[in-house]
Amino acid sequence: MEGPWLWIAFALVALATHVPRGSFIVLGQRARLPATVQDALRYAPAAALAAIVVPDVLVVEGAVNPLNPKLAAAAVVLAVAMRWKNPWLPFIVGMAVLLVLRKGLGL
Repeated sequence: MEGPWLWIAFALVALATHVPRGSFIVLGQRARLPATVQDALRYAPAAALAAIVVPDVLVVEGAVNPLNPKLAAAAVVLAVAMRWKNPWLPFIVGMAVLLVLRKGLGL
């Protein structure tokens, strides 16, 4: 793909990316999403984070392995995060558990 077709492709990709996002800014209060869609969008950040984290926790060397140190550390992180509201404590405890399982026990 060379010449003008490349620039046409760039323009179409830019429009496809910016028009849906910019429409909410330009239209402002005149365009409102239905309440059910607004309620569903509240969960979008958590869903995106889960979609990034869960495969990394479950997949080891290209295969799903439910018994791995990352999954054990993630379970500890979840328990600590639900018990205490400190934002740093789950990170510190989870890394400690992961290091002990990997380096200490050789898993």
